[in-house]
Amino acid sequence: MAWTARKTNLFCLLICCRLSLTTLCWAQPSYVDIYIRDDVYSNYKALLSGRSPLEVDNFGGQFVRRDVVDMVLLHQALILGGFDKPFKYRPGNVNFRDSNLLDQGKQLLSFDTFWFEEAQQKADKLYISEPVIRKGEFFAGLYFAKENKRVANIQSLEDLSTLSAVSSSRWLVDWQTLSRLPLKRLVDEQTWSAQAQIVNKQWVDFMLIHLMPVMGNDFKLANINLVSHPKWVVLLDSSRHFVVSKLHPEGERAFAALQKGLEKLRRQGKIEQAYRQAGLFPDMRVYKQLNAATGGDK
Repeated sequence: MAWTARKTNLFCLLICCRLSLTTLCWAQPSYVDIYIRDDVYSNYKALLSGRSPLEVDNFGGQFVRRDVVDMVLLHQALILGGFDKPFKYRPGNVNFRDSNLLDQGKQLLSFDTFWFEEAQQKADKLYISEPVIRKGEFFAGLYFAKENKRVANIQSLEDLSTLSAVSSSRWLVDWQTLSRLPLKRLVDEQTWSAQAQIVNKQWVDFMLIHLMPVMGNDFKLANINLVSHPKWVVLLDSSRHFVVSKLHPEGERAFAALQKGLEKLRRQGKIEQAYRQAGLFPDMRVYKQLNAATGGDK
């Protein structure tokens, strides 16, 4: 009788162990893997300096660039919207935008905003947020080598007829914007660093970069030294959005939280404040829009 009871107890224990193991195998991890470019993650950590993303309210520092502002605002929105699952970052020296991780549901979201036209191409696989940068808000500076007097002396749109620019045809809005300008030549170069190099060497006259007020609107990196035109900016006439994978297990919940949080940030004026401090929304009392007559008008 005792043996039978012991057998029954042992059987029940084995069943419980098996069920527990099965549950563990099927349980969702307690964190979300996030793949991100190492330079963006490094600047993001430097900006936070141990603080919560919600404590960041100054975006005028040296570590601030558009994709870092994106990352902070996305974090703030998720927290305000109630998404509390922690992220496990996996930085790497690679552009994860070029991968299919989002499409496959292996990446929950992109900390780098998408132009609306880019996001729409994958609308069947991605949730698209409300715009964080609205159509008509994003202006870029004309960046060129300091010694390049041809760009420095631009007085009107017609002066571009003797000049060249560089961008990537993969960047739809940037490429379309430059294609509408009366340039002598538009060079297609896939990597941003190579673009900066050939402008610095004056093989090409200029490229578009958002202004960086805290750096005096200069761009310096290693042996590259570019300056922005003090008068002219170009409107990139589209909106930018966060995207969330529809195929990720946490996708629907994260997107709902994101939308809720962005609405709060917009109401508080924090989205516009962040991008203005970072230089994406320049003071148009100081600058003039070079492409106002090319279909890039507000």
